[in-house]
Amino acid sequence: MLTLEKFERASELVKEVTTPTKLVFSEYLSTQTGGKVYLKPENMQYTGAYKVRGAYYKISTLTEEERAKGLVAASAGNHAQGVAFAAQKFGCKATIVMPTVTPLIKVNRTKSYGADVVLHGDVYDDACAYALELAEKEGCTFVHPFDDLDVATGQGTIAMEIVQELPTVDYILVPIGGGGLVTGVSTLAKMLNPKIQVIGVEPAAAASMTAALKNGGPVTLDSANTIADGTAVKRVGDKIFPYVQENLDEVLTVEDDELIGAFLDMVENHKMIVENSGLLTVAALRQLDLKGKKAVSILSGGNMDVITMSSIVQHGLIQRDRIFSVSVLLPDKPGELVRVAQTIADAQGNVIKLDHNQFVSTNRNAAVELRITMEAFGTEHKHEIMKALEDQNFRPREVGAKLY
Repeated sequence: MLTLEKFERASELVKEVTTPTKLVFSEYLSTQTGGKVYLKPENMQYTGAYKVRGAYYKISTLTEEERAKGLVAASAGNHAQGVAFAAQKFGCKATIVMPTVTPLIKVNRTKSYGADVVLHGDVYDDACAYALELAEKEGCTFVHPFDDLDVATGQGTIAMEIVQELPTVDYILVPIGGGGLVTGVSTLAKMLNPKIQVIGVEPAAAASMTAALKNGGPVTLDSANTIADGTAVKRVGDKIFPYVQENLDEVLTVEDDELIGAFLDMVENHKMIVENSGLLTVAALRQLDLKGKKAVSILSGGNMDVITMSSIVQHGLIQRDRIFSVSVLLPDKPGELVRVAQTIADAQGNVIKLDHNQFVSTNRNAAVELRITMEAFGTEHKHEIMKALEDQNFRPREVGAKLY
């Protein structure tokens, strides 16, 4: 059973391994939504995510004998680091099974806490099945990332901190993967104040909780292919599901493309790196009517490798028309390139890449192709640049932008 007494004990215990993550008021998101939006920056935890809460509390409930057997866990990255760090604090061995596609930063950080890492499978569910086999074979204690009431209790300590700091909170938005975090947060939030609306958010391409609620019980999705790798779970937990049914007010889904814009918003307006799963609650804000309300978005983690980060930034800039490419056809004679460049400069565009193709036509005097990739301030400015090129009879045609 999840009880208030256990939540209170866990809230005190996790202070031993967590960094205080005070709420951050977001003027930008508040302006965008019409409400007062606060961020709960669990991406600032030492392990880069909230998962250390559930892992530490769970391990604290084990007997000395259970800990001595060694721990086995499966994770897409954040639970891995939480278990590895907590196991190190308790002085016990940990083996973590992670999907082969796990970002390198999460693998290396997990190893840095002294855990052995085994890469297996394409998604969490594959890794979990292998970890269970490994635990049984080696006689180790398995620490589930979400389908465990003690783990959910530890995760729920976030709700205690939110309510203590912002007693009048109206909405708490929680990312959903397997359901451990949303179970703990929604259950404790309702215990503390039944009027609080707890909203779960999951990636549209891995909407396992939406499917479970519709079905009346957990179901296994065919796939969970999303850039929100920390929440790419095909099936939510059976043990925690009844608590979600009882305490969660609503589940929203977010498309991957929406997470790209949310990443740019976090970097530019809050100077924070938040991984895609942690951005679910930010991207979902616009789906709610928050006028006159106070909402807290839980940023569940910030473990993102730089290669993924650079890709997200590039796609985000293209998505928001801050980088775009055009093709123009020019007669092959001196001065034409200068004329195009001057037109763009006069419109305050900034050229960052040029491709000159003389072989687009057999008649070079008639036309050669010039592909120009440039920076703009956004969609309106892009249209101004395109019009300036049209006014000079360059007949620009927008083409897919690439920075490589």
